[in-house]
Parts: sequence; structure tokens; C-alpha cells
Amino acid sequence: MMISTKGRYALRFLVDIAEHQAEGYVPLKDVAERQGISEKYLESIVKTLVRADVLTGLRGKGGGYRLRKSPDQYGVREILSLLEGPLVPVACLGPGDQSCDRMTSCRTLPLWQGLEQVIQEYLDKYTIADLMARDDSAGFDYVI
Repeated sequence: MMISTKGRYALRFLVDIAEHQAEGYVPLKDVAERQGISEKYLESIVKTLVRADVLTGLRGKGGGYRLRKSPDQYGVREILSLLEGPLVPVACLGPGDQSCDRMTSCRTLPLWQGLEQVIQEYLDKYTIADLMARDDSAGFDYVI
């Protein structure tokens, strides 16, 4: 499983919005400049986030975007799932009729189920508020 730029940029976008929304609605252009991300690319991400009621937007002067809820109410797994789809290591664990006819006898299925559980539990530990924290003890030693 690999998280695409869409998922990574969505998290960066939401952290940026959360950090600046006390000033009012945050213009997309400002976030794009601060994050070094194409405004056009961010527009496609924002559409998904608005449709999912993560963001609210305001057009015109003083317009931009704001989070609908506080940053601690948005889980990282929730956001990544919106943009990436199911976060499963193999297709047979995804939603729908992707079941393999060998599932009942598959020797590797428990391995993939365990990996899926580890991924979900790990991502469930973090919220947008956690990503905003600049505390070195938070365990973050990477850049999104």
C-alpha cells in the first residue's frame, strides 16, 4: 500500500487550514503558496473534502476554507480513506465483491488481515490536531 500525493497533500492542506483558520476563512492560494503545492491540484482535493463535509467554503472577498469541526475530530485514517479509498494491503480485504474464491483455504490471509489491523490501528491514533503538534516527543520523525 502506498499513499499517493493526493492523500499526503490533503493532510498537509488540512493542517495548514487548521493552523490559520483563526484568522478567518483561509484562501486556497495562500495554502498553495505556503505548502508549495499547485493550486489546481489542491482544488481537486478540496472538492472531495467539501463533499465529505470536512470543509466549508466561502466565495468572494474574505473567502476561502475552514474546517467544519475542530482538528481533533478528524482522524488521519478517515481523511486518507476519503482520498485513497480503502486502506487495505490486498484486494480481497477491500469492500465489495472482491473476495477471492480461495479465501477459505488461503494460508496468507491471516498475514494480510493482521497487517490491515496494524495499519488501521496506527492511523486511528492520529488526528489533524496531532499533526499540528510540533512536539518532538509525538514520535514523528518523517515529513508527510
